[in-house]
Parts: sequence; C-alpha cells; structure tokens
Amino acid sequence: MTPIRTLRFLPVLLLGLSGCQDALDSVSNKVEHPLPAKLVNKMKAHDMSTRSPIMMRIFKEEGVLEVWKQKGNGRYDIIASYEICKWSGKLGPKFAEGDRQAPEGYYRIYPAQMNPKSSYYLSFNMGYPNSYDRSYGRTGSNLMVHGACSSAGCYSMTDEQVLEIYGFARDAFKGGQEFFMVEALPFRMTPENMARHRDSEHFEFWKMLKVGYDHFELTKRPPQVEVCERQYVFNQVPEVENASFRATAACPPASVPATLASAHFAYEKNWNQSFSEAVAKLERNEAVQIAASKAKAEAEAQRANREAAKAAQIAANDGKAPASPVLSLFSTGNPLKALTPNIGAVAPLGVPEASATVQSQSPAVQETPAAASTSGDVPVPTPNPAASPQLATSGQPVPADQSRKPFWKIWSSN
Repeated sequence: MTPIRTLRFLPVLLLGLSGCQDALDSVSNKVEHPLPAKLVNKMKAHDMSTRSPIMMRIFKEEGVLEVWKQKGNGRYDIIASYEICKWSGKLGPKFAEGDRQAPEGYYRIYPAQMNPKSSYYLSFNMGYPNSYDRSYGRTGSNLMVHGACSSAGCYSMTDEQVLEIYGFARDAFKGGQEFFMVEALPFRMTPENMARHRDSEHFEFWKMLKVGYDHFELTKRPPQVEVCERQYVFNQVPEVENASFRATAACPPASVPATLASAHFAYEKNWNQSFSEAVAKLERNEAVQIAASKAKAEAEAQRANREAAKAAQIAANDGKAPASPVLSLFSTGNPLKALTPNIGAVAPLGVPEASATVQSQSPAVQETPAAASTSGDVPVPTPNPAASPQLATSGQPVPADQSRKPFWKIWSSN
C-alpha cells in the first residue's frame, strides 16, 4: 500500500481501534451501567426478568464462560456466552498459591465478593479456596473473574465482556438472590471428552464434578452443592432435619430425590455405553497411529543402515566411492569379451580361419578340391555336373553351349 493510500485509510483504522474504548469511556458509572437493550429484549423473549437469579459455567478447554438465567417456570436457560480472553495454567484443579493455575470446582459468589473498584476494570472473587479445597490443604487468594485480558491464575475477560457479566450479577443480587453458583469445569463432560482424558491424573476428580454437571443437564437447575468426607455431593436431602455437611466429617444420612435419582440412573447408563464406544474408537485410532509410527521408524532405520554400509564401504576403499556396476563391466580392454566371457577371441571379419571348411552347400554348387586346397584364397564355386539343367524363364531347358557364355550374353539372340 502506498503512503498516500495508507494516510487515506488511517482515520478509518483509528476509528475501528478506538470504538470499543470510546464505548467504555462513555460509561460514567460502570458499576450501575445497565445491560444492553438487546440482552434485555432477549430476556423478555425467554420469559426472564432482568433481576431473576443467574448461574455461570466456565469450560477451560473450550475457553467459554456462559451466563444462565432463571425463567418463569424455575428452569434456567443460557442468556449469554463469552469467549474467555485468557486463563492460566492447564486442565486440572488449583493446588497452591503461586502455581498460576485457574481453579476448578463449584464456587458460591456472594455480594461481598463483587469488586467495583478492581484494578482490572470490574471483577468478582471466585471464593477459592472453598471448603473442598481447604479440606486438602490447598492455598491461593484473589482468584477472580475480571477484565483487562490478563491472567495469573484467574479467568480474564475483556473490559466490554466483564461490564455485562458484572451487570448480570448485580441485577440478580438486586432481585434477592443470596448467591450465584459458578461451575468451573475442565471441559463439557461429554463421553467423548471424558474418553480423551481418561488417562489424566485428574480423571477421578472430574468424575466427581461430572455428577453435578449431569444433574444440571437433567434438571436445568443449579445443583445444591455440599462437601463431606472431602468430596463434593449434589442434591442430597438429609434424612434428619437440619443435618449439617462438614467437609472433613462423615456425610450425614441423605439421598437424592427419587425422580432425579431415576433420571440420573438412565442417563448414566446411556452415557457409559457412549463412553465405552468412544474409548474403543480412540484405541483403534491410537493403534493405527502406533502402527504407522512403527513402520516409519523401521523405514528410517533401514535407510540409516544403508547409509552406514555405504559409508563403511567408502572408508574401506580409502575414501573412494564404489564403482558403478555398469562402468566396471567395461573396465577391460575388450567390452565384447566382458559381455561374453565363455567365447574365445573373435577372428577379424572377412578373413576365414585356415581350418574353416564349408559344411554344406547348395546341391547345384560345391567347392572343387582344387579350389578348397588353395591356401589363402576364397573358394570359387563350380557347377555340379550331377545337377539337373536349370530352366529359363520361358520354362525350356537352357542349351548346353549357353552355360559357358558370359552371363550378359546368355539371353542374347546371337
């Protein structure tokens, strides 16, 4: 692009780059900034009020944060989905302060955890470590969902995204919601995803989280989450009223409601079958890949052996490459002899050997003894007296006296 054309488009480029920033600069009160009209209209279309309860789901591998909102029938439906700008660490839970690992698990967010004065535009604290994390001695602090697209153990969004996410939470608290749940998961707990990660050291941990994920998929309501015996338990109804759940204590007698238990049993049965099929498929693909890798390695080894043998031969020949088989064939003075090793020396053409004799000749022409005995001369054929007279083209015998004429006078009338 020429400098003139660059200058021509520069105002347009600057406008595009500054548009989002201008939108944020126009927000005089980011804490109370209302949700966009398009989201308000979408909520109305889905039988949601702006102040109805919410929940959030985070999927690390997919890099997505979802906001779900309660409808008039009590079930939840997704209202917004945001691409996570950055999250740090890898799949798996957070263990210790400073490991730069984003947490996984079920976290309650209360109004006190909202931070309107965040250094990262807006944020809320995820509440790590929760009672489950503490039961294992895990440490960490200030694990947030925030703006600024920068992460050191947090889930970081853009400022524009966190402005809306914060607004969803603010309005839900204004509507009377005590806390909202954030489900931070490694990935969607499908049979295929679980099969891919079946060898992970965190697989048993994820199987535990999956129960809460399944309950939400079945009911479309946030699960009731408790911790006892250092395990997450979901939608447990105690047999004794006011029984408490303590993270490191034994779980009180409790059970899942019968309808949910029945639905989850059927769900698990189908899920397990799909999981087995997904594992079998992955194992077949892995076997094919292993076979292909093995064949490639063998081919490379054979090539390396050939190169090594060639190098050894060159070294044995004092650094000279071995001669070509075709060239070595003609290395002797007589190529014909090289090609026909069982044949003796070839006599010069046109000079018969002294011992050569004619084995057979035409019945009409034979070599006379005198001619054959002439040394060094070419034998001259003579007429055979016993032969029958030859016929002329007219079919008549040739006269005897004409047999002695020169050949140019045989057919002459004189």
